[in-house]
Amino acid sequence: MLPQSRPAAHNLHFAMSDSDTSRIPVRRATAEVRVVAVGGAQRHQRPDRVATEEPLSIRIGGPGQDAQPVTVTMRTPGHDFELAVGFCWSEGIITDPAQIRAVKYCELDEERLQRYNIVTIRIATDVDVTARAFATNSSCGVCGTASIDDLERIVTPLPTDVGVRLDVATLVGLPHALRLQQKVFDTTGGLHAAALVDAKGQLSCLREDVGRHNAVDKTVGRHVLDAGVPLHHRALVVSGRTSFEIVQKAAMAGIALVVAVSAPSSLAVDTAQRLGLTLVGFVRNGTANIYSHPHRIL
Repeated sequence: MLPQSRPAAHNLHFAMSDSDTSRIPVRRATAEVRVVAVGGAQRHQRPDRVATEEPLSIRIGGPGQDAQPVTVTMRTPGHDFELAVGFCWSEGIITDPAQIRAVKYCELDEERLQRYNIVTIRIATDVDVTARAFATNSSCGVCGTASIDDLERIVTPLPTDVGVRLDVATLVGLPHALRLQQKVFDTTGGLHAAALVDAKGQLSCLREDVGRHNAVDKTVGRHVLDAGVPLHHRALVVSGRTSFEIVQKAAMAGIALVVAVSAPSSLAVDTAQRLGLTLVGFVRNGTANIYSHPHRIL
């Protein structure tokens, strides 16, 4: 069962976004490169910008425990604390915002070469990451049905009366609204985006990343740090396709409506159906396909 929202007074010392903390050096989301541009018989060199991709090692530890490695993900720097917390939430490692005591960058790298590529989360309870809640990689060989079964043991299926509802006119306008706020995509053309939306279609907490899953984790992680979960009152909008992992992350955050510009996978559809989520795909050119629980689209 997902925790109820609560005040996050004990978390206020790290509740701000890491990208807004003055002591942290600027971690640029883009990098400058030189390209040879060709067109017909013409070619010329010019500067260009590409999305930054660097590894982030996520670690977690309880009281008196050495921090244990959870995962290494390739990500676009920025909002790293949100990414780390959001990932641990979607994996069932953190189940209550009140568990979180501190989130910080590594302090052991004397040369500072990788300091800002390692995030450690300190929580108030003992943790064993070897007993992760469930497998999340759809390519790992685990049976899809077993993956949904594991998820159902952690998340209660959402009732039909839970979750934001959108009218069709608002729904089909969401990809354009998302695109207008993708600032780094404007520069590079190479980032995914995820955002939350209310019943009026207002976007909030938009995050960009080279990984679509990272963008979702950053968005969810922001609200976990603010003790703003479950997110029953928001829909999730993503710029690409919808996989099992995206639906999993939405379910763990209490999001009942997922909207995607592109296609869902079969396992994403099955998961949404069983967990009571409304899954919408191919939202483009004024049309959309509703794959599960269509009652939330008016």
